[in-house]
Amino acid sequence: MKYLSLLNEKKKNKEKITALTAYDYPTARILDESGIDIVLVGDSYAMVKLGHETTLPVTMTEMLSISQAVSRGIRESILIIDMPFLSYQVSEAEAMYNIGLFFKETKAQAVKIEATANNISLIGKIVKMDVPIMAHIGLTPQSVYRLGGYRIQGKDAESAYRIYEQALALEKAGVCSLVLEGMTSELSQRITEELSIPTIGIGAGLYCDGQILVIDDLLGMNPDYLPKHTKQYADLYGIIRDAVGKYMIDVEQSRFPEEKHFTHLEEKEKFYKKIKA
Repeated sequence: MKYLSLLNEKKKNKEKITALTAYDYPTARILDESGIDIVLVGDSYAMVKLGHETTLPVTMTEMLSISQAVSRGIRESILIIDMPFLSYQVSEAEAMYNIGLFFKETKAQAVKIEATANNISLIGKIVKMDVPIMAHIGLTPQSVYRLGGYRIQGKDAESAYRIYEQALALEKAGVCSLVLEGMTSELSQRITEELSIPTIGIGAGLYCDGQILVIDDLLGMNPDYLPKHTKQYADLYGIIRDAVGKYMIDVEQSRFPEEKHFTHLEEKEKFYKKIKA
């Protein structure tokens, strides 16, 4: 079983951390058996699996359900779960209750919270209650409307310095790691070199301590959209479409099912005698 301390060891030894999202049991099992360091149940589920335009609509109930499914597929990897929108913003008490549900109902070792200038103190309070928090800065999808869309952050000196200061404040608050999303490689490199905690990048260049991608992007499940930061390693959309096409042809031409797929009556003779009777 891998533990969060592994991430610090890898940073110290300059070994890269590997992470991917998962939203169901079969995918989680494959990732776990592949030896991935972190499996993240992302609120990206709202966009990737439910077809929403943002991550905002996914609910705590939905996230808990898919997190339980993913958890069943985990044996070795570190499981981290996204806190969905409105699961921690309303009050400190509600935040702790929802976080507690994830730890109680799954194998989660940490939860991920999108950090803003206004919730760093809340994150610090949660950490003091002995709850491991992975913070998320830069392009934070739950703030998409405030940010004016999915845009690279920290491109000018002033905004880059704000993100840099935010990273320092979050380390001081006690978070166990940072996701750096959608920022310049120069900024992510400076943050990674400055902090003692591990950084996981997505669309933030090569210099983070590790990388994470959305599994459906990596596998090529959406032919209409491939983010610039993503490398597609397979074309599962095409493979699945071709397999469905072959199945349809076999059914239409009576080539499926074949004899080997039949279930035969064990007492066939008795059956026919009853029919004749």
